[in-house]
Amino acid sequence: MRSKDEEDILKGHERTVDFATGNKGKYIEAADLAGVFGIRMRQLEFDKVEIQSDDLVQIASFAAKHAAATTKRPIVTEDAGFFVDELSGFPGPYSSYVFKAIGYEGILKLLRGVDNRNASFRAAVSFCEPKKAPTSFSGIVRGTVSLKPKGSYGFGFDPIFIPNLGDGRTFAQMTPKEKNLFSHRAKAFAKFFTWFLMKDSRASTRAD
Repeated sequence: MRSKDEEDILKGHERTVDFATGNKGKYIEAADLAGVFGIRMRQLEFDKVEIQSDDLVQIASFAAKHAAATTKRPIVTEDAGFFVDELSGFPGPYSSYVFKAIGYEGILKLLRGVDNRNASFRAAVSFCEPKKAPTSFSGIVRGTVSLKPKGSYGFGFDPIFIPNLGDGRTFAQMTPKEKNLFSHRAKAFAKFFTWFLMKDSRASTRAD
């Protein structure tokens, strides 16, 4: 049997997650949601490997496996994309590159005069322990592309995306807490955090 101090130390370790990302905005959103689940999240400024793929899960899981093998500790990674229906899903998994190249202004130009402004944000969260296979979780939020950018919160294409279930504001007009009520990232991380706590609970039961 473990002592109470040993149990407290173990629980504290089990409920800490290292998030490999250089994106401060992603970390703030994920860490805020982690707190709701009673999990402490730490940002690991790790230069993760991103493969070229049309599959967000494949991109995130490869990055998680590589990061776990390199750091020799459990790691969670995330990859996301902005998918515009009229553009056949472009920019999708290549959103980061496209944003750096043409910004959201470029997307608005491509949609100038277009009636169909439906779009979605999608995210894939992957968790991996050293020498184990990654486990992944997905999230999606549907909405529309605004006619012009609005808001100063968030990052990336947030200023031009209006979630369908929201109140008409773009993601960039919402605080991180408000955005977490709708976002693709929050949905994927919520699935991960739920699984993570259940995983830890089963591990503790077996150890007892």
